[in-house]
Amino acid sequence: MQSTFGKMLKITISGESHGEQIGVRMQGFPANEAVDLQAVEAFLRRRAPGNDPFSTTRKEPDKPEVLSGIANDVTDGAAIEAIIHNQNQHSNDYESLRFIPRPSHADYPARVKYGESLDLRGGGHFSGRLTAPLCFAGAICLQYLARRGIYIGAHIAQIADVKDDRFDAVKVSKEDFDALHKKPFCVINSKAGTQMQTRILQARSEGDSVGGVIEVAVVGLPVGLGTPLYDGLESRLAANFFGIPAVKGVDFGSGFDAALMRGSQHNDAYTVDPENGEIRTLTNHAGGCVGAITTGMPLILRAAFKPTPSIAKTQLSVDLQTKETVELNIKGRHDPCIVPRALPVTEAMAAITITDLLLEDA
Repeated sequence: MQSTFGKMLKITISGESHGEQIGVRMQGFPANEAVDLQAVEAFLRRRAPGNDPFSTTRKEPDKPEVLSGIANDVTDGAAIEAIIHNQNQHSNDYESLRFIPRPSHADYPARVKYGESLDLRGGGHFSGRLTAPLCFAGAICLQYLARRGIYIGAHIAQIADVKDDRFDAVKVSKEDFDALHKKPFCVINSKAGTQMQTRILQARSEGDSVGGVIEVAVVGLPVGLGTPLYDGLESRLAANFFGIPAVKGVDFGSGFDAALMRGSQHNDAYTVDPENGEIRTLTNHAGGCVGAITTGMPLILRAAFKPTPSIAKTQLSVDLQTKETVELNIKGRHDPCIVPRALPVTEAMAAITITDLLLEDA
């Protein structure tokens, strides 16, 4: 399996959902960079399961154990390696599924490709559990970026049919991110957030699940970051975001809405900021990226997440041994909506990708 991505900063994710441990290796991260491990653990807690009524009841402390690369809270230039021990697996929940692939999971194509020995309990290496070590790497990158005046934040833009307000694509700021992170449910419009929670709880009560959209913003980026044309900023971000389990779509700026606009509506007119003399745009339909490189405006992107495929409703599948159609009732502990816990994952992936690009441009 290809579980490594990045150019100057190579990230390798290892482990399985129900294995003894999961881990991450960060090759190429600069030396002499301070790392606040308490802040890293706080970031991981935002993703950790079992902390609210909208997520799985599987409880994992997700406390990382640093093996190398950080000494006395400073990076030493060696590869940073860390592991997280799995402590609350219910592997017996998956014994009956060994030869019955779950709909919309990777079970069937993965078994065909890698064989019957593949550990698919809880999704195995395809599980969202593997986003925990990804968040460890992302938290370190977020600290690296913050020291350079670059900040990243995200909010729940949509759950089912309920939409939150969007970021102000021109004026979004670090202060907006700080305010969002203080909220127990990360939305701009609290009324919309209440409606979203109702949709999630309703789906859970019916043995079902819902999907949604996360909007991510990056502020403080320099002009010209990225490499045109086929390995540019959008290409790298989109490719990496599709590595997050359950992501089914990524768009930037106005995204698909741009297809409904005229050029006179979509074009971002340039202006000079009277306070600092910087060149900016009056609008930001481009989402901070034109020609695969940054414009200096906030980078705005959205990721669409499918509904959690493990649901309590009876579904149809096939017994791979008998080749007969069977009814499937999935047991176990699953999120009725993955979106709230995926928020820090999107921030982490954006931070890793932007750090990689900055190191490449250095």
